[in-house]
Amino acid sequence: MRTEMLTALSALAVAVVTAVGGVATTIVGRRQPRGQQRRDDFTVVTDRMEKELTRQGQKIEELEEDSAHQQARITAQDFAIRYLAGWARSLVGYMRQSQLEPPPPPQPVPDEVRPYLHDVGL
Repeated sequence: MRTEMLTALSALAVAVVTAVGGVATTIVGRRQPRGQQRRDDFTVVTDRMEKELTRQGQKIEELEEDSAHQQARITAQDFAIRYLAGWARSLVGYMRQSQLEPPPPPQPVPDEVRPYLHDVGL
């Protein structure tokens, strides 16, 4: 009887240890390792950074296109102003050849315009 009791207690002890081991294995198996969480976080951050860099790149391209468009407009306006200034000079020259006096330019010249008139000769 004593042997049977020791056998029963041994079996109970083995059963308890097996149950505890099974519970521990289940808990450990369900838990994600810290390294995996860090990799997942890194992936999320990397994806966000990639999207932001793409967005910033598109903004820069748009600004460059706007800048190129503005530069083209300024060049065209500069050409138009130089053409008109040359035409005005030729008209003044024609009037003087015809012994007519051209009208004086309007006075006073606005301060905002003065820096741009040096090419025109005014």
